Amino acid sequence: MHPVKVLFPFAGDTVLGGSHISALNLAAALDPARFAPLVLMHNRAGVVGDYARARGLDCEVLEDVPLLGARAGQGADRTGPFGYAVRTLPALVRKIHQVDAAIVHTQDGRMHVNWSLATKLAGRRHVWHHRQDPGAFGVNRIAPLLADRIISVSHFSRPSRPLRPIDARFDVVRSPFETGGARPDRAACHAELCAEIGAPADAVLLGYFGLLNPRKRPVHFVEAVAGVRAALPGRAVHGLIFGTVESKADGLDLACTARAAELGLAGNLHLMGFRAPIDRCMAGVDATLVTALGEPFGRTLIEAMCLGTPVVATRHGGNPEAIEDGVTGFLVDPADPAAFAPPVLRLVSDPALAARVTETAQRRVIRDFGTDIHARRIMEIYDSLIPPPAKGGRADAFA
Repeated sequence: MHPVKVLFPFAGDTVLGGSHISALNLAAALDPARFAPLVLMHNRAGVVGDYARARGLDCEVLEDVPLLGARAGQGADRTGPFGYAVRTLPALVRKIHQVDAAIVHTQDGRMHVNWSLATKLAGRRHVWHHRQDPGAFGVNRIAPLLADRIISVSHFSRPSRPLRPIDARFDVVRSPFETGGARPDRAACHAELCAEIGAPADAVLLGYFGLLNPRKRPVHFVEAVAGVRAALPGRAVHGLIFGTVESKADGLDLACTARAAELGLAGNLHLMGFRAPIDRCMAGVDATLVTALGEPFGRTLIEAMCLGTPVVATRHGGNPEAIEDGVTGFLVDPADPAAFAPPVLRLVSDPALAARVTETAQRRVIRDFGTDIHARRIMEIYDSLIPPPAKGGRADAFA
């Protein structure tokens, strides 16, 4: 029996985000006796390709095939509808046949749009892994027509207006997280961060982790830090932003520093940049503040919970599906930055509460969000699309 080949295509001109990490961790966790993953990068390997290879995955670069996208015409990597039809689409169909992929598993908007029709024309199975807003155009208008299976990371992000019924083809599968590694000593990590930013040893450190983009609302994080500082006049309170801007055009790094200056936080806000690995930084803060609005299912809050770091998140998007308020973390009003202050005060003033919340959160993460659980569920979906041959029978995905 030959393993079923699964193609994971990605754009090579992007930063390494949570969706890439989730998808590549899944690919690395597939049972090699049953599935053979291949990572395909458009035009260049980039940081996503580097991550794939570091995970031991086969990774190829598909050169000179422009992508249909919102910024078509702004370089050799992009094309419009006509160029897609006459050049890109035939090239993608050929590639699917060349690598003999039985399943194409796409992870983001550009890959969904570029590969869904190609997969259909190639006569193979398409898995559309939806990690975006429930009202996104593609998952409501294109996926119902072309995708063989639609997977969402949360109930929140289920397509809200699908062009045709999707119930028989829709599944919620949580993102995968590695839960079995050694956890760093949080006190030592806290001391390291205080030394790095020049803060006193008893400073309250509040962390933002992830890309700086409008959905994650880093400026709201700055305002939340200001609210905590106002509620703790006797303590040094510092906000630490770990991550880079998703788009320089948004200028969100500059917006954060400008807002911090307006609020008198200029010396208490620190742009820490991208860090890998992130474990010691995430373990070193007193709380992770998740300020996102409409986040389908963020990785950072689960990663923090796994490390034993308390999480305070907006009651919005997929956050309530990950956090039980007051039990595994805290949920707050997404419209009010000051709403983050009361739970943070409870956590820093009541160590027993903090310990109880973080221990419960760790148990829930291990129980519900491990990579093995995710991979097992995805492989069940693959099997439903490409049933394994009968014992002793010939392995032929399309027999």
